[in-house]
Amino acid sequence: MVKNRAGVQEERHKAPDHKKAEVTVMFADRATKAAWIRGMLAGAAVLLGSAAAQAQTPVRFSLDWRWEGPAAPFAVAIDKGYFKAEGLDVTIDPAAGSREPISRVASGTYDVGFGDVNSLVRFRDENPGTDIKAVMVIYDRPPFAIIGRKSRGVTKDVSSLQGRKFGAPAADGAYAQWPIFKAVNKIDDSTMKFENVGFPVREPMLAQGEVDAVFGFSMSSYINLKSRGVPADDIVVLLMSDYGVDLYGNTIIVSQKFAQEKPEAVKGLLRAIMKGVQDTVKDPSSAVDSVIKRNDVAKKDVELERLKMVLEQNMITPWVKENGFGGIDKDRFAKALDQIGLTFTYKAKPEVGAVFTEEFLPAADQRKVN
Repeated sequence: MVKNRAGVQEERHKAPDHKKAEVTVMFADRATKAAWIRGMLAGAAVLLGSAAAQAQTPVRFSLDWRWEGPAAPFAVAIDKGYFKAEGLDVTIDPAAGSREPISRVASGTYDVGFGDVNSLVRFRDENPGTDIKAVMVIYDRPPFAIIGRKSRGVTKDVSSLQGRKFGAPAADGAYAQWPIFKAVNKIDDSTMKFENVGFPVREPMLAQGEVDAVFGFSMSSYINLKSRGVPADDIVVLLMSDYGVDLYGNTIIVSQKFAQEKPEAVKGLLRAIMKGVQDTVKDPSSAVDSVIKRNDVAKKDVELERLKMVLEQNMITPWVKENGFGGIDKDRFAKALDQIGLTFTYKAKPEVGAVFTEEFLPAADQRKVN
């Protein structure tokens, strides 16, 4: 009995060792299972990340010029992830003028561009088989201007332009509007001289007194003249929009192929740009930082001044403050089409809806700016 009891006791004593072994195996199984689960989760994360990357729609975007202050909204949209949040992988490249984005988009080299809507109207008329449209107005008023010097006899009065010599690049968007400016202000230009000059020498020639005034974009020519030592109080800027020229300026343009195949991508692109615009309006200084890091030779104070000029003169106009950013006044746009007809003869004058569509714009309450 004792032995039996001892034997029993011995077995009872051994039982815990047996359970301990079972527990040890169980814990080992749990560790293995946890490691397996972690591996599966990590693998799933990689797959999801890969899928997300694949889900990003590539968009080729052309600027109208270099990375300078006015391009801040687009740089902000990249840096703050607004494009990525819309599922877009946007690549933005500089261009050599506000007309180049139009030909780039028309050729299919780029999906979207930031270019002059007036040049777009003419391009469409000259190339009727090309169906590209404007989908968002960025410059409610164009920066087209005549920039002169008081010391050369130019004032804000258009009569002071008589008998002057102008630097007028043939490819310049501002010079292209001279027939409109001349017509609405009843100017006889028979006493004026227009010299075709290259863009790089336009402001230098005015700074050196070789011409009395030039045609150009206000924020570019004004800033460039100041940087060449011309006193600010000697610079006279005649914004064409202040003298009866009712045109719009730069817009976002898109190929219809891209718009038809990927309409949600276009809508997402405009939502992201809208956020970039709103952030730029709220904090121009920070917005310019996004530009500076893309342009090694740019100076912050110069580009900030350039940006502020564009915001005040071209983007955040009284009409935009009241009606929201990005859209159009259809009656004004129709009048603009009439004025564009003064610069060349239409083959077939377009309707407003053939040039501009609001179908991709964000809702009106998302397009408010102050």
